[in-house]
Amino acid sequence: MGQGTRMTKIPACLLVLGLLISRENCPAQVSGNIGFSQPYGSGRLRPEQSEREKRLPVPNEVPAGSNAMFLDASVLINVPADEFVAVFGLAQSGETPVACLQKMDAVLQQFGEALKPLGIGSNDVFVDFIAQEKIYGYRVQESVAKEELTGFELKKNVSIHYRDKALLDRVVIAAARQQIFDLIKVDYVVRNPAPVQGRLLVEAAAIIQGKAAAYRQLFGINLAASPLVVAHKPGVYYPSESYESYTAFEGERVERSAYQSKYTVQDLRKSRTFYFNPLNANGYDTVINPGNGEPVVQFTLYLKLRYELDRENRPSAGK
Repeated sequence: MGQGTRMTKIPACLLVLGLLISRENCPAQVSGNIGFSQPYGSGRLRPEQSEREKRLPVPNEVPAGSNAMFLDASVLINVPADEFVAVFGLAQSGETPVACLQKMDAVLQQFGEALKPLGIGSNDVFVDFIAQEKIYGYRVQESVAKEELTGFELKKNVSIHYRDKALLDRVVIAAARQQIFDLIKVDYVVRNPAPVQGRLLVEAAAIIQGKAAAYRQLFGINLAASPLVVAHKPGVYYPSESYESYTAFEGERVERSAYQSKYTVQDLRKSRTFYFNPLNANGYDTVINPGNGEPVVQFTLYLKLRYELDRENRPSAGK
């Protein structure tokens, strides 16, 4: 379904083909501590830029000229997740790798036991080995600070699968009781995206057919049957790509003056706010399931067809 330079005839079963698109699971993410990795304003840049680029002419696209015209449609659908996966980061340090492993195993066992009353069993928990690192420190003797090996640190991630979105608060509390505080991210999972993508294709085809009918009625332009598919560009955007952040405050600035040499300036901590800012209706012919503020997976489709004009609509060679 990617873009290509070839244009093919659109088959009569156009509306059915959407249901045959890949049935792979389609994950998405809601912001956890991963949000701190995004520079201000970058969260929404990629989806919006990607959508704009879809509408650019494809390479080697044949211009419409006087005997043809292009019709296109852009559609967006917001899809709530079926399931979720919360990912926590764990770290344990010790004098030896064995000591690190023993501490880690003890924490993981206690965490697993705390999750069972929440209906989360061992099949819903996956432990991912991330890294084992050496820790160095300095031993000071007289005027020499000598670096030496002081221990090791073991890092693992724990992925927890659950279906009730309200369960996350209780999972976080269970983790905190085991001194696990790093919630890295929460993945949203749409189990079967094929019907979603098929619905977008149906909607886009209906929009284009409606435009063709409107041109016929309003302007007397009759378009030939069997148009060519110029572009079929689906897209999926996860909540983590749609989070933005800001820090709201007003303050004074201390310029270079006597204050700098006389005082040490200690600033207060300013809280950073994150919020879900998904694609909106701007630029789309229709939006299915308009958002209610809940982080969702956003599926899009841009469809572009090339219609030949009926012979009676074509300009004569002498004109």
